[in-house]
Amino acid sequence: MQTEIFIAYILTVLALMSTPGPSHLLMLSNSAANGFRRSLATAAGDLSANMLQMLAAGFGVSALIMAAPKAFIVIKFAGVLYLVWLGIQMLRKSFQTRQIETHSPRTSLKSLYLQGFITSATNPKAVVFFAALFPQFISEASSFWPQFLLLSAAYLVIDGAFLSFYGFAASRLRRFTASNAAKWIDRLGGVGILIAAVLLGLKSMPRA
Repeated sequence: MQTEIFIAYILTVLALMSTPGPSHLLMLSNSAANGFRRSLATAAGDLSANMLQMLAAGFGVSALIMAAPKAFIVIKFAGVLYLVWLGIQMLRKSFQTRQIETHSPRTSLKSLYLQGFITSATNPKAVVFFAALFPQFISEASSFWPQFLLLSAAYLVIDGAFLSFYGFAASRLRRFTASNAAKWIDRLGGVGILIAAVLLGLKSMPRA
């Protein structure tokens, strides 16, 4: 792969990630509530789902999804409902009486991982996105899989860096603010995820 093409790909991915998505908002909220290190389980779940979606795109599963629009819509709205549930849970948590932070129960690593994985995996459009993105930067004159794996690895590294940034920033904010501010972090995170769910739902509505 030519260096210029790879640089163009990197710049494209950075531009696409300039606006935080549902996974980034989830990472922010989980890091604020559970700490940066534990929230890395959420990032791992998100990246695991991305990796599977990339492989699905590489093997042409996106064509199968496009051929079954009803299944596509069902899976899409299942993801939207899951985001709505997460947002409501965060809002409910923000109105609960808080115990001393050092003794408050924390979400298990398994749950944090599953939250990240499900939030990303239930967005079937991601498969189509990867299937549409990668061909723009893959040369037919070279072997497909080495190029595909390079682009996939680069995407995961960039996405991981963004997730880590949001998580670290949220944990620092939580550490240097009063305990009552944690309620507002949960409220803002919950509202943010609900907004993201609404936007995803509107995008999933069939056009007239």
